[in-house]
Amino acid sequence: MDSAGCVPRKPWDIPFAAEPTEVSALRRIMRLHLGLWGLPGVTEAAQLCVTELVSNVITHVGAGTPTTLAVSMNGTYLRIEVQDPDTRALPTLIQAGVDSEGGRGMALVDATADRWGVQLYPDRKVTWCELSTGLNSPNGHSGSAPVARAGAMLGLYGAENLPGNSGLSTMSVAVAQEAAINVIADLLHWLQAHGHDVDEALDRAQMHFEADVVGAEDSLA
Repeated sequence: MDSAGCVPRKPWDIPFAAEPTEVSALRRIMRLHLGLWGLPGVTEAAQLCVTELVSNVITHVGAGTPTTLAVSMNGTYLRIEVQDPDTRALPTLIQAGVDSEGGRGMALVDATADRWGVQLYPDRKVTWCELSTGLNSPNGHSGSAPVARAGAMLGLYGAENLPGNSGLSTMSVAVAQEAAINVIADLLHWLQAHGHDVDEALDRAQMHFEADVVGAEDSLA
């Protein structure tokens, strides 16, 4: 199920002490949030970037360093930031040898992310990377076929500015929901007018919907 158009992707951050034991928890948190944001397609890449950025702090700044993970949307890109107080130990992209035990962290981030960089402030540095989500807008849908078809149909009802269909959305979620209900009601009228059993159609639609929900949940497990 894609609820991306109904749930705002609000920036969030979490402070933690940079310890190896924290990495797995941060990966789980990232997976959870991206699932809620309707962005399961970038979960593995985001988890890898979090792992490498945090590991970089542990290795080059020191275990136990007060660190913050911040996640937000930058346009249609997922932005991941890892902030630490050391402005001297800068992440460096190096070509690690085949037998090297280290030095691959930022190379993996460079290969996975669409772009990355470092911002320096008087009291901290921010190492960031961004991943393309494939969205059409920051609050858009993740591109599943059913959602795309529904969006096109709602467009015929004058709902071109549904939340998630453009960056200039003016319709509230409540108004968008009412438009969707009107579509469903009209489809039921069409089925009835053509001699179809409306209750049977609703039951079959519910079965399809629940099957899609279970499939989406399995893909996130």
